[in-house]
Amino acid sequence: MNTPDLRLLQVFEAIHKTRSVSRAADALELGQPAVSIALGKLREHFSDPLFVRTSGGMEPTPLAEELLQPIRKALDALEAAFGHRSVFDPATSIRRFRIAMTDITHLVLLPRLWRALRAVAPGVRIDIAPLGDDTGRELESGEADLAVGFIPALEAGFYQQALFRQNYVCLASADHPRIHGGLTRAQFEAEDHAVFRATGTGHHVIEQEIARLGIERRIVLDIPNFLGAAFIVEHTDLLMTVPRRLGELLRGRGEFSVLPVPFPLPEYTVKQHWHARFHHDPGNRWLRGVIAGLVSESTN
Repeated sequence: MNTPDLRLLQVFEAIHKTRSVSRAADALELGQPAVSIALGKLREHFSDPLFVRTSGGMEPTPLAEELLQPIRKALDALEAAFGHRSVFDPATSIRRFRIAMTDITHLVLLPRLWRALRAVAPGVRIDIAPLGDDTGRELESGEADLAVGFIPALEAGFYQQALFRQNYVCLASADHPRIHGGLTRAQFEAEDHAVFRATGTGHHVIEQEIARLGIERRIVLDIPNFLGAAFIVEHTDLLMTVPRRLGELLRGRGEFSVLPVPFPLPEYTVKQHWHARFHHDPGNRWLRGVIAGLVSESTN
């Protein structure tokens, strides 16, 4: 073998993306033995193991990391030249998409997205990943197809589409002993608060604005997701500041009071983000259109 062929390069990228021979086989619609044989040929050609099995999956060697960008450039060029994946048929596709999103988006978007997919793309599969510091890298590598949420860190260097505007409300238990029908700034400052600190999102804007306004907030519970904190708020006298859509959703499913924030907080925009490498990918483009259509329906 003088030069690795196209299929071997695709196997290399798929293993790097999935960290798994079996998942790479699924992504390429090949049998696992075929992918194992291809990996063996790559190892022989480069005189390097390339991927080593660890507790976290097949981790790339230093040489594999060096090879990644040249191989991606070669694949991108070939796909552009030969129109690889020039057609995406949702009705027959068995493609697996991976979307990074917050637990808020799980509630607001995911049920409707799943119903829509079952109706028009019964073979398509969805993996949901949390937003985090690695989300940008995952979009670039193809480990994630889309990221949905309030993600200011992805403003530069990524394509984006605004989905809807959002603001904040205060969430309290419906039988809170001191909060009934409204909330003043004095009450806000006097009560104990639960907060969430999810990485990879822009919700730290709350902290910044509260500090700028000189408002006191006594934080007694810090939890890394909205849903866990919301459950605790329902059964205690804690307050929590949450996105409005989440508050409205929870009010219909639990014993909550949803109250206006007694001081101005900035609105923000929930967007879907994707990397330029996949801007013209028909499957990615189709999924973006489905999500945008669902959000448009919900805001009409």
